[in-house]
Amino acid sequence: MDNDKQTRYIFVTGGVVSSLGKGIISSSIAMLLLSRGFKVTIQKFDPYINIDPGTLNPYEHGECYVTVDGHEADLDLGHYERFTDIKTTRANNVTTGRIYQSVIDKERRGDYLGKTVQIIPHITDEIKRNVMRLGSTGDYDFVITEIGGTVGDIESLPFLEAVRQIKWELGYRCMCVHLTYVPYIRAAAELKTKPTQHSVKQLQQVGIQPDALVLRAEREVPLPMRRKVAQFCNVDADAVFQSIDAPTIYQVPLMVHEQGLDNIILAKTRVTGAAEPDLTRWNEFLVKLSEAQGEVRIGLVGKYVELQDAYKSIDESLMQACTYQGRKVKITYINSERLNDSNVASMLEEQDGVVVAPGFGPRGIEGKFIALRYCREHDVPTLGICLGMQCMVIEFARNVLGMADANSVEMDPKTPHNVIDLMEEQKSITNMGGTMRLGAYACRLKEGSRVAQAYGRLEVEERHRHRFEFNDAYRARFEQAGMHCVGENPQTHLVEAIELEGKRWYVGVQYHPEYSSTVLHPHPLFMDFIKQCINNK
Repeated sequence: MDNDKQTRYIFVTGGVVSSLGKGIISSSIAMLLLSRGFKVTIQKFDPYINIDPGTLNPYEHGECYVTVDGHEADLDLGHYERFTDIKTTRANNVTTGRIYQSVIDKERRGDYLGKTVQIIPHITDEIKRNVMRLGSTGDYDFVITEIGGTVGDIESLPFLEAVRQIKWELGYRCMCVHLTYVPYIRAAAELKTKPTQHSVKQLQQVGIQPDALVLRAEREVPLPMRRKVAQFCNVDADAVFQSIDAPTIYQVPLMVHEQGLDNIILAKTRVTGAAEPDLTRWNEFLVKLSEAQGEVRIGLVGKYVELQDAYKSIDESLMQACTYQGRKVKITYINSERLNDSNVASMLEEQDGVVVAPGFGPRGIEGKFIALRYCREHDVPTLGICLGMQCMVIEFARNVLGMADANSVEMDPKTPHNVIDLMEEQKSITNMGGTMRLGAYACRLKEGSRVAQAYGRLEVEERHRHRFEFNDAYRARFEQAGMHCVGENPQTHLVEAIELEGKRWYVGVQYHPEYSSTVLHPHPLFMDFIKQCINNK
């Protein structure tokens, strides 16, 4: 960076429609700046009033991601981590709910000294504090902030006002990248830029002039059309970029780099002397992805399988592990509610491996037991995650240990064989939001176990999101029958991992390894699982 060492701030906003991929553009910018040697962090501001997405149904919000410090966060933080290897925290995801809660708490304490508390300046000041907090540490050259929602949403207005103020106060140290949609009208055989013009106009009406535009489109946006957009939107001609459909989201950083997006960012924030990006390892991954031969067929058993983003981190972890082993992944989403004894063979017999997904509640749970029994008896490589591990324990108790009515107290509070029980510290909790066992915890693995061999070490740290646990009172009976507890928390002795002896690969983990798998560092547990799935072919 030049002589001006102060942190730069990049805001990424979206217009026209939601789900354009602001998170992917934000992640791509972060990755490109990191590859040039800059220190970067990235955060997401969500305009909903929930404190966090922890109590939101996946049908509403997709996957709930968990940070290392135990914050339930938006799924875009998963993209941030997969693209950048940055470990996010609660500071990287802020909602309207958290902003209002903080302001109201201050008002109750008397911090505002009798003043009338208003959107401006109190709410906007709180938003600005959260934006600037990461930069004020002096640890970062760039702080990238994605503003959730779409320009024009009522919920987003306080955030956009805060952005306007920050841009005014910081000048060249702050810029706005606006992502919009350029639809293709098939009947007219034309791309249309009018929605983009209206979107930028809405942004300008709240006092923000975008410094760069990214045009999201299904096909190539011709250069004359991009120049037309620049002219109508008061944006430099070389600061209008396109983001067209790509075979994989991991090509997006290279696509925008080839157009010069990172160069424009450096120029507009007056950063000089930057090194060229080192994209060697990223390109190697993309080559492996494009040259992968043969499929690994994975059956993903869960109750939200019809939702594209419900198991996003698991999908990406499987893809990454397959890519590094020269294979393409083919995931078959199997609705556990529709699984029964008569169709389980036809649903699973073609799979090279099976993942039993995490979740909550009794819906679809019996289908998971049926799937697991089939996998156990037919020696199909199987990975159970969180509730998936708990289902492994319950199925084993019922069909091997002879406890026909074994269950989790989550599903049946009166079960006589509570092989999965509520954690002791959870028994006094009444509030639902943010009260589970959340975040990264240490796990000590048993030497010689399958899981320890996968990791290549005995001490690991993984992220959690659960209230229920393996009931230690039953441990001896499970161990004697061949289901071994091979990972536990060194402080609480909570069982974190189980595996079944005599099987090629039958492993359950109470934690979520999918949260730690990234493009450049695929998770060792998924890597070992996929190896066994390939052998199973």
